[in-house]
Amino acid sequence: MKFISINIGKKASLESEITGIFKRPVTGPVRIGSLGLDGDFIASKKHHGGPDQAVYIYGAADYEWWSRELGREIGPGTFGENLTVSELESARFSIGDRLQVGAVTLEVTAPRIPCDLFARRMDDPQFVKRFRDAERPGLYCRVLKEGVVQVGDDLSIVPYQDETVTLLDVFRNFYEKRSDEETLRRLLQAPIAIRARKDAEEKLAKLLAEK
Repeated sequence: MKFISINIGKKASLESEITGIFKRPVTGPVRIGSLGLDGDFIASKKHHGGPDQAVYIYGAADYEWWSRELGREIGPGTFGENLTVSELESARFSIGDRLQVGAVTLEVTAPRIPCDLFARRMDDPQFVKRFRDAERPGLYCRVLKEGVVQVGDDLSIVPYQDETVTLLDVFRNFYEKRSDEETLRRLLQAPIAIRARKDAEEKLAKLLAEK
């Protein structure tokens, strides 16, 4: 696997809402710090960004699937990802898997949960549902080691060594109105992002209160 595109979002407006979803490929080396890529604009910090979701990655294999599904070619950055990676299929990953490229180490923390802004960006009011049904959510990552990357850099995967919670486990649980206690406790044992952790903690607290 290798980086085929590095994408930066500038401050923009979409139907009067400020956003950084419009990512554009850049050339040359880019530094990845603890809060993401230098120069990348994050608008809604309540829902995006932060140390646990500093970098969003999408794979060329998932893009190829979407191009067939939509009947048109879609290029890197369309889904608002920072890094586009060859051959990557996000559904194959687990929470805690690490991606190593040069000095940079990223750790998978959460799937992308689609929002209405994403649907508007795709000019399709049904796109949130389509994205959910496709189960190709992409990877949010925290930055364990900072450094500089550029297009063409090779990337290696280091699988998580403890009990596995897949990316799709977290993705599917988000949409469950009621989750079983065992599933929620498994999720909370994994190094999931703070937003996913909060969701699981609230569901577990509600479940235990009903006993």
